[in-house]
Amino acid sequence: MSMKAVMKLCIVIAAGLLALLSSDSAFAQAQNPGSQAAIEKVFPHSNKCKRCHERVYEEWETSPLAKSIHSPAFRTALDAYVKSSGGKDQALCFRCHAPHVREFSEQAQLFVDQAKGGDPSLDGVACSQCHLIKHVDRAKHPPEPKYEVGGKTLYGPYKDFVQNLAHQSMESSLFQKSDLCLNCHQSIPSSANLGKANDLLGNWDQSRAVKSGKECQTCHMPQQVGESANGEKKRTVANHSFPGRLGKLRQEAAKVAVQTKVEGDKTTVTVKVQSLVPHNLPATHPAWASVVLNLEIKGKNLKTVFSDKRVYGRTYLDAQGQPTIFDFEAVKVAEDTVLKPEETREETFTFSTPKDTKTFDVEVGLNYSPVNGPASFLQRVEAESPQGSQDPVFQPIEIVKRTENVPVGK
Repeated sequence: MSMKAVMKLCIVIAAGLLALLSSDSAFAQAQNPGSQAAIEKVFPHSNKCKRCHERVYEEWETSPLAKSIHSPAFRTALDAYVKSSGGKDQALCFRCHAPHVREFSEQAQLFVDQAKGGDPSLDGVACSQCHLIKHVDRAKHPPEPKYEVGGKTLYGPYKDFVQNLAHQSMESSLFQKSDLCLNCHQSIPSSANLGKANDLLGNWDQSRAVKSGKECQTCHMPQQVGESANGEKKRTVANHSFPGRLGKLRQEAAKVAVQTKVEGDKTTVTVKVQSLVPHNLPATHPAWASVVLNLEIKGKNLKTVFSDKRVYGRTYLDAQGQPTIFDFEAVKVAEDTVLKPEETREETFTFSTPKDTKTFDVEVGLNYSPVNGPASFLQRVEAESPQGSQDPVFQPIEIVKRTENVPVGK
C-alpha cells in the first residue's frame, strides 16, 4: 500500500472515531459517568415504564408534566435566565421542571443543552421523578424531595401491588398527600427575595376543601377504574393526565353570577366571581399566566358597544424597578390581584345604556389568558414552537361563560 493510501485510510479512521466519540451514542454515554446514560440508570426513562404501564404512560403523555422541558415558553425563559445568570446555578429552573437534576447538579449543563435544543431525550417530570420520592422535607422552603437512589424500589399509593421482575414496589402514604406536590408547586425560584408575597398556592392548607379531607390528588389525580400495569385486574386507580388548566377540571375552577341594572342612560353590571379551588387562581407563574374576566355589551345588530376586563394575576418589578415577567428577575410584587383560595370577588362595570334597541346582550367570560409579556418574548416563543402563532399557548382557555339578554325598558 502506498504512503498516500495509508494517509488517506488514517484520515478516514480518525474522522470515524471523532464522529463516534462526539455523538450521543450509548457507548459515548457509558464512558462518561455523568452522562445521560448514568442519569437514566438512576432515574429510568419513562419509555421503560411504558412497557408495563401503558395506560399510565398514555395519560401522562397528554399532561403538562410531560412537556415540562419541551414547552416553547419554558425554553424561551430558560434561555433568558442562562444569559442573565452568567452561568451561575444552571440547575435552578430544573429543580421543578426536571427535579432529578438535584441528584446530578454537576450535569446541569446537559439539562440546559437538551432543553434549549427543542427536542430533549431526557425526561422532565415523568414516572421516576415522582415515584422515587421517599420523603418530602417540609421544613425547607420550598419543601425538598428526598429520592431513593441506588436501588430498584419505586414508591406508590397501593398496598396490593403486583410482584414483578422490573422493580420492587413499596406502599407510601406520601402518594395520597399534598406534600408530594409541594416541592414544585409551593413557590418559584424568586421566593427567597419576595417571601410570602410570592406564595403560589396561598393559604391552601386553611381552605374548606383541605379541612374536609381533600388533597391535591383528589382533583388533579382523580380516581377511575382501570389497570395500573398491563394485564392487571382492574381496580380503582389514579388518573395521570393531571387535569387543571388543561382538561375539564378547569370548568369547576370558578363560577360567575351576573346582575344587570338599567337606570335610564346608565347601566351597571355587577359580576360576582367565586373561586372554587383551595389555592390561588391562577396558581403558577402569575407573572405571565393570569385569569381574565371579560365583559362585552352587544347592542343593535349585535354590535359591541362596550367592553372591559379585570385581570387576576401578579405584576413583578426587577432590581431597576421595571416590570418583568421573569421570576428570576423579580425582587418586588408591585400588584397582586390573584384570586385567593375559595375567594368571592365582586366587580362593577358602568356604561351608557345602548340606544336604538329594545334589548342588549351581556356576555361575561372568565378565561385563562394567553401567554403574555414583551413583544420580544412572545416572538421568541412563537419561533420556538413548531405551530408558530397557532400554538395553543397563544389562545385563551375558557373557564366559564355567561350570556343574558337584557331589556332596555321604556
